[in-house]
Amino acid sequence: MDRVPVVASGTAVQPTQARQTHPLRYAVGMFGTSIPINMFNAYLAYFYVERHGLDGRIYATIMIIYTVIDALDNVAYGYLSDRTRSRWGRRRPWMMVAAPLLAICLVAFFAVPDSLTGVSLVVWFAIFAIGTETFDSMLNASYGPVLPESFRTEKRRATANSLRQGFQLVAMALSIAMTPKLTQWFGFSQVAVAFAVIALVVIMIMATGVREDPAVQSQPQPRLLDTIKGILTTRQFWPIALAGGAYSAGMGLTVAAVPFFVTYALGRNQGDGTYLLVAVLATAVLALPAWTALVRRHGALVGWRTALITLTAGLLVLTMITGLGSGIGVCVVIGLGYAGVLATVDLIVARLLDADTAAHGIRRESMFLAGFGLLNQLSGFAQSLGFLLVAVLFGYHSGTVPGPHPERAARFLQSVLPACFLVVAVVCSWFVRLPAPPDTESSSVEEAHADEPHAPGQS
Repeated sequence: MDRVPVVASGTAVQPTQARQTHPLRYAVGMFGTSIPINMFNAYLAYFYVERHGLDGRIYATIMIIYTVIDALDNVAYGYLSDRTRSRWGRRRPWMMVAAPLLAICLVAFFAVPDSLTGVSLVVWFAIFAIGTETFDSMLNASYGPVLPESFRTEKRRATANSLRQGFQLVAMALSIAMTPKLTQWFGFSQVAVAFAVIALVVIMIMATGVREDPAVQSQPQPRLLDTIKGILTTRQFWPIALAGGAYSAGMGLTVAAVPFFVTYALGRNQGDGTYLLVAVLATAVLALPAWTALVRRHGALVGWRTALITLTAGLLVLTMITGLGSGIGVCVVIGLGYAGVLATVDLIVARLLDADTAAHGIRRESMFLAGFGLLNQLSGFAQSLGFLLVAVLFGYHSGTVPGPHPERAARFLQSVLPACFLVVAVVCSWFVRLPAPPDTESSSVEEAHADEPHAPGQS
């Protein structure tokens, strides 16, 4: 539902004496970083394919190029962020440069002149889609890794991350769930301007309050090839990354298809998509405490697997829905599963990165997270694949050429193909084994039965 969320980890080593970042000051940044990219990801297909008549096949081709660039620049920005040494820290300069550029690209993307058609429309779409993506990557390559440096223990990390996820849900409620109604009232371009200004202000407030550990400035810079080798040889990286990529692909596609599903499968006004999205997000907010209790009792891995299964079941049932009321009911189930992923996935990846830092003695969080980001780019390929398939299978090319069965195309995009990706995520999750947390004396249920007790990268 949003691009799959950014996570990070730390070590048990205590930081040098320095001013600490307040958890609330850091967490509110997630509100700012989430608003632009959530609106962009959720409505780029609907805005250009349905509203402006961009051929779905051309859209799919550009999205493939977009996804390749997104994968490459995640690695590049991660590498640069990890190696940056400046009087302002490693992460802050990148965030403060990326924020205004992201805001500008978001506004331009949704302010396409009505006079643009044909090649000029394609060029405008490509330039500002890729621009929005690359500056979002630049921003998050430095925002996510602040967590391990500023919050070293499991308790402080959990507090900061819980607040961060709360802000993300609020941002999603505004930029995804409310956008159908807001754009009905004010138009896409005006809403994009408002969201861009809000995001810029919030990100700047967060970035100026980040307190990085000054001792890291004198530590060795991670080497590119050594880091890549370390990531690729970490056995548990692969099942976690593949599960995360498949999850991001499925949820990203199902969110992007909401306007199509409401219009063609349910025969409702596009603005009614707000009710489905609100059902998901409201349920997620209410369910987070219950998932937290489940994680404390049975461990993050059990919770993660349960959440993925719940999501898959909800999407499968959604294929049969014909009314708005029943759709809202199924979205409650989807929201329940989504909350479970939010409550667990950060803890899953954090354990892996703790073990990597302990095993190799070097901080390379941003590059490691970029490795996970490469697999998360499956969401872009998923949208390309989805629109290519509906063109071939159902004849849907755009809002002006919807084909003979647009309702079938909408159901395929909304739930059938996403459910297939979620099945892959569930299968991959059963191959995951976690190392023990860094600041506890005994491991939880899932580690007690792990088949691989050694830290990743060790034999």
